[in-house]
Amino acid sequence: MKIKVSFPHMGNYVHAWKPLAELVADEVVVAPPITKRTAELGFKHSPECVCIPFKYNLGNFIEALELGANALIQGGGGCRFGHYAEVQEGILRKLGYDFRFIKLNDHYGIAGLARDFKNINPKISYFAIAKILALCRERVRCLDAIEDYVRKNIGFEKNKGEFDAALEGFLARLGNEYSIRGVWRLKKEFQKKFSAIGTDKPENCLRVGVIGEIYAVMEPFCNFNLEKELAKYGVEITRFVNVTRVLHDFFSGGRNVKQHVKSAWPYLKYSLGAHGTESVARAEEMIRQGFDGIIHLKPFGCMPEVNAMSALNNLSKDFRVPILYFSFDSQTSRTGIATRLEAFYDMLHMKKHQAPNSKQIPMFKTDSFRILILVLGNCL
Repeated sequence: MKIKVSFPHMGNYVHAWKPLAELVADEVVVAPPITKRTAELGFKHSPECVCIPFKYNLGNFIEALELGANALIQGGGGCRFGHYAEVQEGILRKLGYDFRFIKLNDHYGIAGLARDFKNINPKISYFAIAKILALCRERVRCLDAIEDYVRKNIGFEKNKGEFDAALEGFLARLGNEYSIRGVWRLKKEFQKKFSAIGTDKPENCLRVGVIGEIYAVMEPFCNFNLEKELAKYGVEITRFVNVTRVLHDFFSGGRNVKQHVKSAWPYLKYSLGAHGTESVARAEEMIRQGFDGIIHLKPFGCMPEVNAMSALNNLSKDFRVPILYFSFDSQTSRTGIATRLEAFYDMLHMKKHQAPNSKQIPMFKTDSFRILILVLGNCL
């Protein structure tokens, strides 16, 4: 029987890691882009208490199985997400689907990943696995670099729609590029194309950083295309959470987590798990770099990010930088998101232009200065 593999969506990364599925499958069944139907399927068949990434992933799986997929790939690790694969498999089997479920664990490194692929398809060589992993890594790096440029500049384009059209062309080309050199050439080509798009970006524009849980940050359907909506107000958007960073953390063997805890001191003393620690560390970094505001995204009930919010509140209070919090679940309204974004922009705009000569509190990496700021903040 032919192996027809599918996997969940997360942003535009289907264009980056599709070759991994092609390596072990006779056919790759790409689930339809996430829509209202996907969400409804996930909400209907999921336990109410689980987070929204679980529900959207389950909806992706159901739609893929309907299209003929007979093997599903799911990742794992970081938080409760590490246990979701078994629960999702049980739900799908109770619904009557017959399939093979492939869980990729994030705790055993490249060697374990290669063993998983060999178990799926014993015919493939370790050399072929290494080659495809290298290709996917470069595709991810290329995609993240291009999207980062778009994120920072799309709000200032002179002719609306040029960035979106160029990005669509880039994604189509990226999905058909199967050599590392070709990916490098594609990156250079489109960096020039995007740089050539006319923009009217002021030197002192509003800068907003986006932090939070990886799925809520990177899947546009989950966050109601929040970045694009915010960009309409003429805002430069920066976020550090992407798959390039995830891979860097994966290969660091935990050293990055220790660095994040160190960067977040004294607001954190221990790791919060998943991306909660990084949320606090990145918020501190953005404040130090002079960002005007920060937006924190998380699924409803995400414990690492809930724990991060206390430290983020203290950072916001001590350095007078606004932080807007969004929590997503089945009841979240697009209208509510848009209203809060508009109010947040108005607040940042007034804050920036009412006191154009005021200086932001400096941020130094010395323990004595941090302690002084905390003491003064608690006294005021």
